[in-house]
Amino acid sequence: MSSFSHPHYMYLFDMKSGKKKLAYGESPEDARAILRSRLTDAEMDEILFDRCQKIHQRSLAKYVDQLG
Repeated sequence: MSSFSHPHYMYLFDMKSGKKKLAYGESPEDARAILRSRLTDAEMDEILFDRCQKIHQRSLAKYVDQLG
């Protein structure tokens, strides 16, 4: 099956520190699962998963200074 049959999106999740965490996936839940495979439990606890923003890759440069 082609990877193009399931589109992926970029998501910005707010963090307790005021920064944002970038993730990608088919949905916010999928992006969260991908983050879980990359981050420690302590790092995951810093992310506010109820506050999420879907962004386009071409607009990512606007958010670089907010990433943490």
